[in-house]
Amino acid sequence: MEKLSTRLRVAGIKQTRTAVEAGRADAVYIAEDAEPSAVDGIAALCREKGIEVIYVPTRRELAKACRIDVPCAAAARLSETAE
Repeated sequence: MEKLSTRLRVAGIKQTRTAVEAGRADAVYIAEDAEPSAVDGIAALCREKGIEVIYVPTRRELAKACRIDVPCAAAARLSETAE
């Protein structure tokens, strides 16, 4: 999860979905305590596109890894060429 602290990441469900759909995500992190209805679509999209999904125990842990102050349900590590 230390790779999420770089600037090459997005946090939040909408931003993560956008990155996955655009082919910019290398890996997606999903909080296990997130509402399934909020993140199941992202997990399915990742499987469809062959993107690794990494589960994190809590939304707070995921936010801390992203260096943000609010809990988040999903985040994506972006490819180096995504800038």
